Amino acid sequence: MVKHIQGLVRTNDNCVGCNKCINVCSCIGATLAIESADGKNVIEVDGSKCIGCGACFDACKHEAREYVDDTEEFFRALQRGEQISLLIAPAFLANYPKEYERVLGGLKKLGINRMISVSFGADITTWAYLNYVNKHDFTGGISQPCPAVVSYIEKYIPEILPKLFPVQSPMMCAAIYAKKYMGLNDKLAFISPCISKKLEIESKRGQGFISYNITFDHLMKYVRKHNISGPSAKDEIEYGLGSIYPTPGGLKENVYWFLGEDAFIRQVEGEKHMYSYLEKNKDRIAKGNMSYLFIDALNCAQGCLYGTATESSKNASDDVLVEMMRIREGSKNGRRSHTWSRKLSPAQRLKQLNKQFSKLKLEDFVCSYTDHSEECEYAIPSSVELDAIFNDMEKTTDFSRNINCSCCGYDTCKQMAIAIHNGFNHKKNCIHYIKGQVEKEKDTANELTAQIREEKRIISDQQQIIMQTINNVNQEFHSVHTAVSEMVDGNNSSAIECTDISNSMMNITEFCRQLNESMEQINGYIHELTSNNEEVVSIASQTNLLALNASIEAARAGEAGKGFAVVADEINHLATDSSHTASKSNEIQEHVLRSVAQIIEDTKKLTETISEVNGRTQNLAAVTEEISASADTILEATEDVKANLEKLTKL
Repeated sequence: MVKHIQGLVRTNDNCVGCNKCINVCSCIGATLAIESADGKNVIEVDGSKCIGCGACFDACKHEAREYVDDTEEFFRALQRGEQISLLIAPAFLANYPKEYERVLGGLKKLGINRMISVSFGADITTWAYLNYVNKHDFTGGISQPCPAVVSYIEKYIPEILPKLFPVQSPMMCAAIYAKKYMGLNDKLAFISPCISKKLEIESKRGQGFISYNITFDHLMKYVRKHNISGPSAKDEIEYGLGSIYPTPGGLKENVYWFLGEDAFIRQVEGEKHMYSYLEKNKDRIAKGNMSYLFIDALNCAQGCLYGTATESSKNASDDVLVEMMRIREGSKNGRRSHTWSRKLSPAQRLKQLNKQFSKLKLEDFVCSYTDHSEECEYAIPSSVELDAIFNDMEKTTDFSRNINCSCCGYDTCKQMAIAIHNGFNHKKNCIHYIKGQVEKEKDTANELTAQIREEKRIISDQQQIIMQTINNVNQEFHSVHTAVSEMVDGNNSSAIECTDISNSMMNITEFCRQLNESMEQINGYIHELTSNNEEVVSIASQTNLLALNASIEAARAGEAGKGFAVVADEINHLATDSSHTASKSNEIQEHVLRSVAQIIEDTKKLTETISEVNGRTQNLAAVTEEISASADTILEATEDVKANLEKLTKL
């Protein structure tokens, strides 16, 4: 990226990169098309190449251009107490006839010392021009009151610098007069209708005489904002026809006033036209082949009346021009000086002019110029380099290289290529390059669209397959859903059955417990019976012993004891039967006890088995319940999947 120097004219954030300013700019490289960080096209101004012609202000519809002057610093200087005197441009009275004296009065209140109209300086300029022509036979030259014209020649056509009138502008003539002839030591401030006057003030020919360029626009905004006003005050030095210098052809009219209209002066003004004219005629001008006394050259088409630093609202009407015509008539009617009287002939006026300024030295008002063309040089690409630039811009045919649409700001594609070569512009600022890129993007987009359509078709086919698969899966899920539902129902039934079995087994266990208790009671009773049988046997044994004793005693009694012997025998039989019965009962008891013991043992085993079965049944019931719960979860999931699948099938 080319580095640029900030100058008088600057770009603000309103710039949209429309290239209008490039199109109206006569200075190659002064306007730079730069691609910003966010990819936008922004037109910056290189102060080293800009001449302050103001063409970009007129062209810009976005108010993206602004300029700097010394207005703020001027008022700060007054506040610091600096001793300052004013030089006032002739156009100021024409622009502000009703505010002129009040504004000057306000500035006087703030500390301004002397107030000098540059119209008087313009009278000196006219005198100096006529005397320089007469003394040096200087014809075919270019007038220099306009600093923008002087800057253009110094920077871009240095070969015609010798033909630029070496006489100071009205502003500088007034400053020189104030410094050298009035002995004024104050700092000077110039109330100016022109942006580029600051370039003249800061140039070598400015001699440091003027410190502040205060433009009409900025001054009046400041005055209104701060309510600066005061008692009526006027400029202090009388002047003549120099007051009409701000009008187009003002210098020419002054010369005609003193030389007559036989003098041939070429009048050229207007930003683009002015510099185009100089470029086209530079060779003839340099060689002195122009048949004019001189060229009255002004940058602004309407002269300094509507200069680059005047308020734009003034351009909406001819009020300023009408006021200037009133001033002009006053000057020609000799209201201020007999020198300018309409009653005199041109020769008589010239005689009076020379008499009026007889004490002035011509050399005090002569200046020289500086060649600044080196600062504005740019490279012309070779045919190979030019071809490479065009190829990079995708301009590969003669037709594409000569479209010359001017959208980039340049008249021809070649000029654009030269600008790109020097870093003044970039290829993305070429509308046909961008158009080509857009067409490529369009083709790419069309290809992508076709691909997308094909992919959509494939996707549509795949979607049909997927939908069919989803339908199949949906049907399978329906079967799964039904099976799970049945499993849930079966599981729930199994859980209920297991719970019932477990309850029945608990009843059986309780029955076994009760049976075991009953058998234990029976076992106790049998043991009691055994004990009773043992007592019976014991009693039988005793009875048998008594019967034996009775038999013995009956035998001893003989006949008398026969009956007793019978009784003893019966008792013996009874004892024997009782003993036999008791013995038999014991055998039965033993069998019963063994059976009861076996029943008790079997009952214990049955109880243990039932307990084990009951535990397993309970576990089975718990597991069945868990399975049932899981089956419910599965059932819910299958229902969700089934619902989602049904949604998919409806898409």
